[in-house]
Amino acid sequence: MGCARSLSWVVALVLFWATAASADGADAAPASAKSAPPVTRLVLDAPAFAPETIKVSVYLPPGYEATSSASIHYPVLYANDGQDMAAVGLQETLDKLYAEHAMQPVIVIAIDMLADRASGYGLSDRGEKRSLVGDSRIGPIGRRAYEYSDWVATQLVPYVDAHYRTQRSVRGRTALGWSLGGLNAFNLGWQYPDVFGRVGAFSPSFWLAGDRSSAQAVESSRLAQAMVNGSTPHRDLRFWFSVGAREETNDRNGNGIIDAVEDVQDLIGGYRAPDGSHLRGLRDLGYAVDMDYASHPSRGAAVAFYLLPDGEHNQATWKRMLPVFLTWAYGTGQP
Repeated sequence: MGCARSLSWVVALVLFWATAASADGADAAPASAKSAPPVTRLVLDAPAFAPETIKVSVYLPPGYEATSSASIHYPVLYANDGQDMAAVGLQETLDKLYAEHAMQPVIVIAIDMLADRASGYGLSDRGEKRSLVGDSRIGPIGRRAYEYSDWVATQLVPYVDAHYRTQRSVRGRTALGWSLGGLNAFNLGWQYPDVFGRVGAFSPSFWLAGDRSSAQAVESSRLAQAMVNGSTPHRDLRFWFSVGAREETNDRNGNGIIDAVEDVQDLIGGYRAPDGSHLRGLRDLGYAVDMDYASHPSRGAAVAFYLLPDGEHNQATWKRMLPVFLTWAYGTGQP
């Protein structure tokens, strides 16, 4: 990893306060009624995007600054679209789950989107050090996805580990995002399995394809699907995917399942083309799958699919998905 100390930073004004109670499963800390430290803002250098800097919000758990907690190290959740945290209710959700002793304490690193969101959020090939660019009706997606993903994994993570009491292990790190940010969260996990051990992807943009000349071309050239198909499994990596059944009306193949849902289903279960060819999914790679997490949540499955029947493609829906995801990732008693 890159040198964490090379990142310059500025502590900005406190945004707001948090109150909660927590318990850490890996480095057990007693539940506490103390308020969380104030949220701080960092402004970090990212040479690949200069002169633009990247703004990060740091949410520390309750009791972090207490003398009695000085030896405790915490898991870290890295979240894309940090500017959305108020809209998706991050702080109030943490407050509630901590107060109910429903989740372990966690450090949240919320990364604000870049000025060109569609450029940074996407897929990449770590081995070849390049972005995997797809086209869309708003233009190319992911032109700087390699630079952004590599910065998060090799610069931001070491910086956070150097400045906070983190669990410095794959198991202690999770990537989270929604929409294009969810696509990139998947990329962070899949391309950097030596850094991240969990992925949360709400309404991920798995529709991104290399060929948009026809509906069938899109189906057969979805970039995330191809990434899984051409890979070996990352055994220590776990996934939580969530989609709303009312996110759109598009149905490329006319089978009655909207594309937003089917794209995730195919990534998990594999895709069979009309000509009989097959693109492997996570299940084909040997991952244990829970396709009905809403009704029968399984803590043992490596892949969980949560369908929200009335969910739409918006922040209000992602706000509802958030507590379910947090208890999946950090629930007390989690494996």
